Amino acid sequence: MPRANTKTKPLKATPKTARKARSVAVKARDSEQDSSSLSRMLSTLQLFTREHPVLSAEEIAKGAGVPTSTAYRYVKQLATAGLLVRWKGGYTLGPSIMELDLQIRECDPVIRAASEPMRTLCAQTGLNALLTKLYGNKVMTVHIESTSDTGSLAYGRGRPLPLFRGSSSKAITAFLPAAKLRRLFENGEAQGDEQLNDWESFHASMSNIRRQGFALSVGELNSGIEGISAPVFIESRQVVGSITLIGDAARMALLREEVVIEMVKAAAATVSSALQ
Repeated sequence: MPRANTKTKPLKATPKTARKARSVAVKARDSEQDSSSLSRMLSTLQLFTREHPVLSAEEIAKGAGVPTSTAYRYVKQLATAGLLVRWKGGYTLGPSIMELDLQIRECDPVIRAASEPMRTLCAQTGLNALLTKLYGNKVMTVHIESTSDTGSLAYGRGRPLPLFRGSSSKAITAFLPAAKLRRLFENGEAQGDEQLNDWESFHASMSNIRRQGFALSVGELNSGIEGISAPVFIESRQVVGSITLIGDAARMALLREEVVIEMVKAAAATVSSALQ
């Protein structure tokens, strides 16, 4: 009986399958290029600052490191979307940004969950409450409930905070996975604090915050201002933000620090529960 041939013949690409493969590769490349171009275009919005609120297309080209023709194309598309508007021969930020800001205030799940507990904290203590969130390697305050003027804060709403200065940031970063915490330290994010110059001291400081369940700072971001913060979690104890009460030292002393700590921890736990 003849033995069956078990060898598999190699597949040969037909002209049709080759064309299809080339088409898929071209589409993938074009999609990647489009995504990169969109990212570069949107990043030009970060060129507008308090010092430079109005920019010409030429200034945008220089700041973004792109040809002037590309800058004009960016400006046209951003203006069509309402993200830029013309102003005295240049451009400034447009109304769509304000609309997006309103959407964030009304739609962000963490803000929605935290607003009422923060208002309660303010009413009970007479202090100002902050909600700070983690975005990748960036931390910023996204919502404030206040009983007094907060305009003098060094880092108000929307301004990125130092990762390891101030209780709001520390209450978040202390609960990051150990590998990410080590990476941030090695990247120099903790430099500038002489108490955190070596990994052992830094890790011990973060571990202490984890054990306590809160972070406390005095004058680290604003002179004479004390902050008490507790982390906010979603599922699997993933930290997404922190709740903070801030006030001057005299006011904190009247309220008794240990009482304020428990109130902040309870508010953060309420928000975390709502986000599960």
